[in-house]
Amino acid sequence: MASNLVFPGDTISGVNIPASKSLHPASGLYRESSCAPILATLAGKLEQNPKKKTAHVTAPNARYIPRVGDLVIASVQRSSMDFFHLSICPHIPQAILPQLAFEGASKKTRPQLKPNDLVYAKVLSASKNMEVELTCVDPSTGKSEPEGLGPITGGMVFDISTGLAARLLSSQSVAVLEELGEKLAGGFEVAVGKNGKVWVDCPESGIRGIYAVGRCLQETDCDNLQKSEQQKLVKRVVKETGLG
Repeated sequence: MASNLVFPGDTISGVNIPASKSLHPASGLYRESSCAPILATLAGKLEQNPKKKTAHVTAPNARYIPRVGDLVIASVQRSSMDFFHLSICPHIPQAILPQLAFEGASKKTRPQLKPNDLVYAKVLSASKNMEVELTCVDPSTGKSEPEGLGPITGGMVFDISTGLAARLLSSQSVAVLEELGEKLAGGFEVAVGKNGKVWVDCPESGIRGIYAVGRCLQETDCDNLQKSEQQKLVKRVVKETGLG
């Protein structure tokens, strides 16, 4: 995946996106018509996927704006007859999640979610002036995998920047996670939300392992640490938490 720095108003050339494909300003790219040039609407890195013929701009500290297909970690605020109402971010109106939008859910087997329960979900629709709708199944298969969508239990959630969240979700190598994976007994699990949330669980290392992963991610994010600095951070945090 290639990337380069762009700024609002820049004309984007060399990006192979079909003219029939719409570009939403929230993605950092916009095209007024099929014949018009593609323009950048955000300052950040232009990320391209030539195989899928997609592109977007990653702005490290930008506010999250929902887009169809995004994975998010959301918290339940309340429930109504047919929907759960969830918070994605403080600056975004509550999203809706149909109570049957879970793998194998029926009126008898649907999850009984309470306020503050967490859900790993995918954005199903995000149209202007309409409520954001989430789902916990792949619409084409009705399954929760491979993303592992559904209610989140155990572990802890940490706040990170939308830029780091995008890096983690695009499978870009993050040294701090690789280092922690080698040092924490039993490893750890993470689920990343593009809304700047990351869930961490360490079945064997427990709360100290969870704290170590969350702290290392947040410090790497906040201080923009490079690979060698991330490695030093992991060694220090593992030692301080008694996990080494």
